[in-house]
Amino acid sequence: MSEPFYITTAIAYPNGAPHIGHAYEYVATDAIARFKRLDGFDVRYLTGTDVHGQKMAETAAAEGISAAELANRNSDVFQRLQEKLNISFDRFIRTSDADHYEA
Repeated sequence: MSEPFYITTAIAYPNGAPHIGHAYEYVATDAIARFKRLDGFDVRYLTGTDVHGQKMAETAAAEGISAAELANRNSDVFQRLQEKLNISFDRFIRTSDADHYEA
C-alpha cells in the first residue's frame, strides 16, 4: 500500500473573480501533487471555495443577489479555472457542500 500524501490549496473566498495569484497557487500545488504521484505516493489533492463570510454577504448585497447565488456563480468560475488549467485535484470542496456540514 502506498504512503498517503495530503495536499491542499487555500480555500478561496469567491466574492470576486479568480486572479493570477489563484492560478499560480493551483499550478504550483498541482506540480507538487504530480511529483508525489510519480514518487509512488497515494496523493489526495483537495481544493475549493469558502462560500461563507461577511465579504460574500456584502458583495451579494451590492450586486442585488443572494449570497447563495453569488457563491454558486463564482465557485463555478473557480472550479472551471482549475479544470481549464488541467489541475489534477481529487476533490473540489465548497463549504456549502452537505458533507462539509456533517463534518
